[in-house]
Amino acid sequence: MPGNLLRPVVQETTPSLLARQLRQAIGAGELAPGQQLNEMELSRALGVSRGPLREAMQRLTQEGLLLSVRNRGVFVTQITDDDVRDLYLARGAVERAAAARVITTDPEAAAQRLGEKVEAMSRAIDHGDTASLTEADVQFHALLVELSGSPRLIRMHDTLMVETRMCMTALETRYASHSFRLEEHREITEAIGAGDAPRVDTLLLEHMRDAVMRLTSSDD
Repeated sequence: MPGNLLRPVVQETTPSLLARQLRQAIGAGELAPGQQLNEMELSRALGVSRGPLREAMQRLTQEGLLLSVRNRGVFVTQITDDDVRDLYLARGAVERAAAARVITTDPEAAAQRLGEKVEAMSRAIDHGDTASLTEADVQFHALLVELSGSPRLIRMHDTLMVETRMCMTALETRYASHSFRLEEHREITEAIGAGDAPRVDTLLLEHMRDAVMRLTSSDD
């Protein structure tokens, strides 16, 4: 039998499936920052027993998306200005490492794919569709890391992007304008296509700092 193509099928466990659904709900704001989770209500809504649900919630607690308070319950983590700063510090480290790898592989092809996300952002702005703009923004950064081909960077970034969605959903009103978001992503894409590693690194640093300034209540 061929050894390269036929491999065991890895099936996702129930706790993993539940954890993924909870992450999506948190990122989309359906489970809001500070909201207390009721195991009984969630298990009924998801059609599962409380055991797998509890395990899924424990995973998200370890990831920092949920907070377990003794004698009180489990809550969706609230977003503070310090959280935003720390989040973008971590994202900057991961995305700069990913970009450095992308530039050493096929930067022109990467720029073409990233450019599709930039155009999606542009269309969303033209239609005044903030939700689609945020989605395209998130997809741009997820694709950047995916193109690095590093499983570890991708895993780390997945969790960071859930928190990023939380920030964008909860703090969307702090964005005074969206045009700057489009231009920043376009400049990053063009620098990647040109294979200009120093400029890409500088632009990503500035992008993260700008996001922190706009998403926090002060620019310190």
